[in-house]
Amino acid sequence: MDDLLRATMGPPSGCADYCAAVPKPFLLLQVRPEADARAGELASMRRASGLGERLTARSPDLEVLPADLADGAAAVLVGGSPYSVSDPASSKGEPQRLAERQLAALAERALDRDLPVFFTCYGIGVLTLVLGGAVDRSHPEPVSATESRLTAAGRDDPAASALPERFTALTGHKESAPVPPPGAVLLATNDVSPVQLYRVGSVLASQFHPEPTTAEFVERATIYQRHGYFPQAELTAVADRLRAATVTEPQRLLRRFVELADR
Repeated sequence: MDDLLRATMGPPSGCADYCAAVPKPFLLLQVRPEADARAGELASMRRASGLGERLTARSPDLEVLPADLADGAAAVLVGGSPYSVSDPASSKGEPQRLAERQLAALAERALDRDLPVFFTCYGIGVLTLVLGGAVDRSHPEPVSATESRLTAAGRDDPAASALPERFTALTGHKESAPVPPPGAVLLATNDVSPVQLYRVGSVLASQFHPEPTTAEFVERATIYQRHGYFPQAELTAVADRLRAATVTEPQRLLRRFVELADR
């Protein structure tokens, strides 16, 4: 009966033990206009992070989020997007502008309050601009499985050290940071797109996708092909390359980030 009362009425005032037993939520912010792509990304993140249903999703391109949303979370993950921050301002619709404003505000709040946030893919571009860095199209990468390597700082980083010295990750982008932004510590790099992973304070950012398997990445590419992002003939070649690769290490990075944030 006591358990039932606590479940229906909430914790008694000042009950530190009860409150400490309730784990903080993890949040995924998704900036994908396509419902099927959002669903696939959420499923991948839940599996790869080990969080399952504890990870809940919000869409900063579709809804106005509370300014203090991250304050009550164990951590926030920011997923990918077909958008690019380097798109001309005149071509950006209101959903993209809304997402970029809210993700920039999240980055500023996380840096100011030492909140754990992991920006991936599209998100690293927003964070780079907040830090005063540049994002351009001088170092694109095709949809592929690409080898990167840790820097000396990466080998010593509490999260990046979960990765081996050399690791294969899934990536595909038109834009990136040509050099790390001011204040960022470069943790991983490769010869095609040199800024693959960096840290600034409590905030981590990757150009690559840490969550999908190669099969899930093929599914994601198929979704974007259906929405007209590239022709069917290109999809076949992309899928063949991905299926031939083995990609497991980046999920270690995601799980280590979650473990550190959940302490």
